[in-house]
Amino acid sequence: MHASLIRRQLGGIVPPKIATPSLLTSGSGSSLTPLVNFYSKLPKGPASAVSGGGIKARFFNGKNASAAPLVWTILGLFTFGYTIDYQMHLKHHKNHAH
Repeated sequence: MHASLIRRQLGGIVPPKIATPSLLTSGSGSSLTPLVNFYSKLPKGPASAVSGGGIKARFFNGKNASAAPLVWTILGLFTFGYTIDYQMHLKHHKNHAH
């Protein structure tokens, strides 16, 4: 990859190079205001709890953990499979033997 492509992709997350050694040693602090503004907008304090999405996070993790969705899925698949078996094969044996 080219350096300019990487620089363009990371431009939004990496702060610009404002605090160069010449600015820091010259004593002019007014040129550092963009850097101070950038860091003052960042969130302060501890990070918030990550709320994961998906089926596992909603049903199997946390205070409302339950195996009910798994049981209902198994029962639903069994019912679906039995319905297909009945329609394809078992209803022909209802009144007649093989």
